[in-house]
Amino acid sequence: MPAISDIKPEPVHQWLPLEKGFLLVAGPCSVESRDQLIKTIEGLVATGKKIVVRAGIWKPRSRPGEFEGVGAKALPWLDEVRTATGLPMAVEVARPKHVELCLKHNIDLIWLGARTTVNPFMVQEIANAIKGIGIPVMIKNPVSPDLRLWVGAVERISMAGTNKIIAIHRGFHTHLKSVYRNIPLWNIPLQMSIEIPGLPVICDPSHIAGDKTLIRQVAIKAMALGMNGLMIETHHQPQNALTDPLQQITPATFNQLIDEITSLKEKEDDENTLQSIRLHIDELDYQLLELLAKRFALSPDVGKLKKKLGKSVVQPARQEDLFRDREEKAKALGLNISFVNTLMQMLHNESVVLQHNHE
Repeated sequence: MPAISDIKPEPVHQWLPLEKGFLLVAGPCSVESRDQLIKTIEGLVATGKKIVVRAGIWKPRSRPGEFEGVGAKALPWLDEVRTATGLPMAVEVARPKHVELCLKHNIDLIWLGARTTVNPFMVQEIANAIKGIGIPVMIKNPVSPDLRLWVGAVERISMAGTNKIIAIHRGFHTHLKSVYRNIPLWNIPLQMSIEIPGLPVICDPSHIAGDKTLIRQVAIKAMALGMNGLMIETHHQPQNALTDPLQQITPATFNQLIDEITSLKEKEDDENTLQSIRLHIDELDYQLLELLAKRFALSPDVGKLKKKLGKSVVQPARQEDLFRDREEKAKALGLNISFVNTLMQMLHNESVVLQHNHE
């Protein structure tokens, strides 16, 4: 199997139009009708922004009976819009048959959704379907926060013979509570850029936010972190959308957002970078607090079991082994040993108090 270093993504500016240096992908979550598609794209064209049109025609829904897209009958509409506007068209695919139909109707790019990326068998089937064709592919992160799965999907598509690949960060489903529909976990897309140098990584703030009022802050942070562009769901009448109405915005709102982001990007300074880092630190602090709460929630049970077994709450041998193990782990992570020892002592002391209280 080729090494990751064998993946040589083609710079995106060489094969797609960019808006002031970054990629914009916009369009409806779902194509609902020819009229809806045309009105939405007309609104986007009126912004004057250089975009790639995204259009969902096959929608993998969580439950049966929900709107699953109009299917292949939308492909001639997309071809019509492509001819009229000259804009590249992108469609989500989940089956080899989807790929075949897209190729027949001049679709410029395809993308793999999060529910596809999570399954290596499905990714491989699509890779086999595009082998030797070279169609550009965008790959969303898997639903779960698994970097190896995401990297593996890129590897499979690369091995099919295309170097026009874009990764899309759309957030992750985890047990952690968040104001967002999908938690960003920004470290994962940033690590993706390190794992595969040169791979364009864009952000999908629509799916991360799940709420149009939060899209702006997610998009701004993504660009501050150096992502290569944005994929944003737009609809000429979001309130009437058949899928994800809460996270779609109008072309006019899209235009305002991109103008603001462009302005921030052009004027970006150290203060913006500092704020981005602080937001990241805030997220990590919240995660640390949640982990601390879970750790201390175990202490009462430990105290009760020790009492039942006739063991003392403080066990010097266990404490010594624990501290030694954590010190070795800290060294491996490059952490300050003195700080970690102090932290572990504080954690141990609090745990002892909680165990005593529940003997």
